[in-house]
Amino acid sequence: MARRRSLMSEQLKYELAQELGFAHKVQQGDWGNITTREAGNLVKAAIMRAEQQLAAGVPMPPDPGVRR
Repeated sequence: MARRRSLMSEQLKYELAQELGFAHKVQQGDWGNITTREAGNLVKAAIMRAEQQLAAGVPMPPDPGVRR
């Protein structure tokens, strides 16, 4: 089965992990060390950040997977 490409940049994931207090678990890029709860909190934080940016009128970056 093919892996799905990530919708979140690695930089954003690391930023959020730092804010949520589990960045030490993903130092070498191994996201398999986080718990299901931490993964859920990461997604929740990403959604909240996107909603705040949309409410503030900050344009979202273009999706690199979309051809124009």
